[in-house]
Amino acid sequence: MMRRMQTFVTGGSGFLGRTLIRVLREKGHQVRALARSDAAMEAVRLAGADPVRGDLGQVDAMRDAMRGCEWVIHSAALAKAWGARKDFVEANVRGTENVLEASLAADVRRLVHVSTEAVLVGGGPIVDAVETRPLPSYPLGLYPLTKGWAERQVLAASGPERETVVVRPRFIWGKDDTTVLAELIKAVKDGRFMWISGGRYLTSTCHVRNVAEGCILAAERGKPREVYFLTDGEPVEFRSFVTDLLRTQGVTPGNRSVPRPLAAALALLCDAVWGAFRLRSQPPITRSELKLIGETVTVDDRKARAELGYSPVITREQGLREMASA
Repeated sequence: MMRRMQTFVTGGSGFLGRTLIRVLREKGHQVRALARSDAAMEAVRLAGADPVRGDLGQVDAMRDAMRGCEWVIHSAALAKAWGARKDFVEANVRGTENVLEASLAADVRRLVHVSTEAVLVGGGPIVDAVETRPLPSYPLGLYPLTKGWAERQVLAASGPERETVVVRPRFIWGKDDTTVLAELIKAVKDGRFMWISGGRYLTSTCHVRNVAEGCILAAERGKPREVYFLTDGEPVEFRSFVTDLLRTQGVTPGNRSVPRPLAAALALLCDAVWGAFRLRSQPPITRSELKLIGETVTVDDRKARAELGYSPVITREQGLREMASA
């Protein structure tokens, strides 16, 4: 009888983590997932994994849970637009260091790190970006900064004892999204939602199931110390896609719009004021948010298609129908 593959997942109770667990189970894997609360343990269990109580700060707990696992997929991260620097560093940098340490001590064969196109924010327009593009010297925002640090750590840690691979999905979406979609719906209902210069620019996207497929292919076939962008295919107009996304939930975004120069001035002011006074509340907009949702952001996934055999398993149309029917 063939031995079932063991995989350890961080961030298992999150939007991507739950989907990763389900897809891994469909492919015959046994899955263990880190969970730091009773609610997270229940979410992980319902998704099909064996929950392991702990968090990214507990190296010993992760090491013990990773023993016997061939793969680790590290999807946990602090992905907010604003917050305290120490929180971002602790979650995205120290947390990744701890996952690397634990996986090496547990003799894990392969680690896949879920990064983001946001690591490029601060280095000019992100248009048809490829993996060889260097990370900016001065990233805009704590999320791009700390995810970039984490990505460098992961790539540098690859070796014969434990290989590492990085994937960068752009604009993760799909059914059961409790992150981006929830924020968009709240902004519309609170009357805060506005398009940036009409929203008539292109964006790449990646359905959560396509992200999960890309992560698994990276674990199976990815070249050590390499980065792979993941998308749904050809870019789509940001306004059209977000409108369709919201309509699956019975929400209409409306036509209110703000010129990009005005939005840029507001974002600069918000970064300065919130930073100077160390405010914890969410500012109306930040410079990193403006770069990620207020202008063209497109990435090229040809490397993943060529080297991993990656191809989206669900189209945008299928994903939107699934969300509407749910």
